[in-house]
Amino acid sequence: MDLPKYNGNIHPDEWVNDIQKYLKLKNNNYSINDYLEIAKTLVDTNISLPTEIDTIEKLRNALKEDISFTVFKSTNKRKLQLLKYIPESYYGYYKSPSNNYTEVSCNSTNHISNSSKYWNDNWKFNDSKLESRQGYLKSNDIINISVKKLYDDR
Repeated sequence: MDLPKYNGNIHPDEWVNDIQKYLKLKNNNYSINDYLEIAKTLVDTNISLPTEIDTIEKLRNALKEDISFTVFKSTNKRKLQLLKYIPESYYGYYKSPSNNYTEVSCNSTNHISNSSKYWNDNWKFNDSKLESRQGYLKSNDIINISVKKLYDDR
């Protein structure tokens, strides 16, 4: 792995921390000034740094004030503002808080006529693991039901 050059497309704090971690893993004989000099050489040539940078904190602040980081920050802020949250309940899928299974509600098909008859007559499934019939199937159960239904139809 090579050290990443700084071009304004990453947060300066994260980039400096990555360099420090990388150099600590490679060799523990580096001083703080060595970290600073190596970091300064890895800054893209399009980014002009002031000459009075003598600490890592001053380097971080100078990179945060650079126009490339400002553009990166505002672009990402705009992208985040354009995102629209669509809740899982919109699609009938629910994430169970007690486990990592996605559950599909059998009750969400009520808008289809005769759906309860379809579920009861055509799809026999083992719900013995459920304390009470909750109207939910785990995704693994649905896959097993689909396979069983496929072979039952033959």
